[in-house]
Amino acid sequence: MVKNSKDLINSLSGYNGPPVRIMEVCGTHTMAIARYGIHQALPDGVELISGPGCPVCVCEPGVISSAVRLSSDSGAILSTFGDMLAVPAKEGSLAEARAHGADVRVVYSPAQAVTIAEENPDRRVVFLAVGFETTAPAIASTVKMGYEKKLSNLSFLVSMRTIPEALRVLAGDPESGISGFLLPGHVSVIIGQEPYQDVLSSPSIPAVIAGFTANDILLALNMLLSQITEGRAQVENGYRRAVNPEGNTKAQELITEVFTPCDITWRGLGIIPKSGLALAEPYQELDARSRLGAQIEDEAPPAGCRCGEVLAGRISPPQCGLFSTTCTPQSPVGPCMVSSEGTCAAYYKYRRR
Repeated sequence: MVKNSKDLINSLSGYNGPPVRIMEVCGTHTMAIARYGIHQALPDGVELISGPGCPVCVCEPGVISSAVRLSSDSGAILSTFGDMLAVPAKEGSLAEARAHGADVRVVYSPAQAVTIAEENPDRRVVFLAVGFETTAPAIASTVKMGYEKKLSNLSFLVSMRTIPEALRVLAGDPESGISGFLLPGHVSVIIGQEPYQDVLSSPSIPAVIAGFTANDILLALNMLLSQITEGRAQVENGYRRAVNPEGNTKAQELITEVFTPCDITWRGLGIIPKSGLALAEPYQELDARSRLGAQIEDEAPPAGCRCGEVLAGRISPPQCGLFSTTCTPQSPVGPCMVSSEGTCAAYYKYRRR
């Protein structure tokens, strides 16, 4: 049984199969791979590419502009996670809105939005809800709490997505040329293995659920290359200490109660049917679009920004002409340079040289 990093790297170096492109779907994997220098341990012919696993990055810019308008024009208290503040959009960023006097607050838990609403009964409070299945249970619990407390001043601007349907699109994209997927550990803790089976069966592509240590990732890569060498295409679990085959059924029940699937736009991938989460009845009355008239409009990406192509696995960050020149963490043009899980941010921090 191969256990330590040295053995895993030696096992990887023995790969002599066809050239392959392996996509890590999770933004945390992207950052870990860059930090550990795992790309340097890969044999010739094995390429790692990043996918749309950063929830901040795939969020369409129209949602940011809508949040800016809610905080600036309507005077609402806008609460959200810290990574969202610097994402640029047509109306500017939330950080810029705050600099101009808007009440924008960073929260570390969605439940803090309920506390803010209770402490400010005479003001509108909006929580900008972004994320994948990982954060969906906590956000669902907060929506339910706000509904049960009858907080008429609390609303949710929801831009949430689910990973499996995006994988279906990526697997069928001839431009990406994906040979295998490193599947996200955090998401898999919630949903288990079965949803991946459904979307990766045609076209049939090997996939392995991976954890986040160097050993976890090296193990998952070895498992993927074994599948490719043996001509297999299965969904395997390389993160068994955290991921059960059935996932977290209680969390799944909470998501199903509060949310309903919807079509949603992914930056770089376009509209993916049934890959979004919208508030279900009776919680729709807390939706900022119906309660406050919030509108989400289509917006073109900033000129020259190729963040969408990075998220689709079609290019790496250095292939964007703005990377590390016009676009830096101090002055980001696109969200892939903003988020702590962004591919461009990972390349800038660990792989520029």
